[in-house]
Amino acid sequence: MARRTEEVHVVVVGSTNFDVVVKAGRLPKEGESMLATNLKFFPGGKGANQAVGAARLGARTTFIGSVGQDMIGDFLIRGLESNAIDTTYVKRDAQRSTGCALIMLFPNGNNSIVVDPAANFSLTPADIERAAEVIAQADALSTVLEVPLEVVEAALRTARKAGILTVLDAGPPRNCPPEILKLADIVSPNETELEQLTGEEISGRVSAREAAEKLLDLGVKTVVLKLGSDGSMLVTGKSSKHFPACKVRAVDPTAAGDAFTAALTVQLAQGAKMDAAIRFANLAGALAVTKLGAQPSLPTLEEVEAFAARAAKTP
Repeated sequence: MARRTEEVHVVVVGSTNFDVVVKAGRLPKEGESMLATNLKFFPGGKGANQAVGAARLGARTTFIGSVGQDMIGDFLIRGLESNAIDTTYVKRDAQRSTGCALIMLFPNGNNSIVVDPAANFSLTPADIERAAEVIAQADALSTVLEVPLEVVEAALRTARKAGILTVLDAGPPRNCPPEILKLADIVSPNETELEQLTGEEISGRVSAREAAEKLLDLGVKTVVLKLGSDGSMLVTGKSSKHFPACKVRAVDPTAAGDAFTAALTVQLAQGAKMDAAIRFANLAGALAVTKLGAQPSLPTLEEVEAFAARAAKTP
């Protein structure tokens, strides 16, 4: 029987960044100065996005991360706390600035992102150890590859020891040893991240499934692929299943994957079946691309439920 969302406690270990966003017609060439428009500033970072996503879906949420001792760090912590997220375990680093992402949005709805992790890479396994008790009391832990790999490993090991659900969002694209991947109950990459993890070129569902099966060969139990406008795919040792995307008008895809992972984690922590959790995550991810900015785009539970009701009525 599924639990109510407010009864679920999710711990997110990951990054928090200050996003600088502009709209541009294309990528600039090397050495070129090119005009862009619509400069905006948003709170972001894959870890913090997922924490906000989980909190807006109603889960009690704790975030473990690191920011600089600067105004941007203050801003990002205030943003987390405004979403009722516990920031007790957010580290302040006096030696490094707060992480920053430079994001260009293109007319076709896609984007390019350059990230300086900065203080995010100050996080250490000792910080996870300090939070071991709160992790052990949680229902689920999600983490990302935008912090040091030894931190990812420590977080997953701590959660596994406590017997709680673990989800690894395998972004941004990065090599990650099988020993770490195997610690997660669910590994969830997008196509680019899957290419990085497996060395395989992805061009469509068949190649994506075959690459995901390589992760299974490495010892991963369950892979949930994020396929962007083509939806998502569940790949296990028993079978694979495709879940179609929801049709929306894309404005900014920056946090779509984070919305998906947050929704998947919360749903599974509630006790939802995998298929139902993925369908719900598809809805959350689709809604996130319809608004500008990372954290401002993350939907609430009410918004996802209303979207689901509208989608059910659409022929």
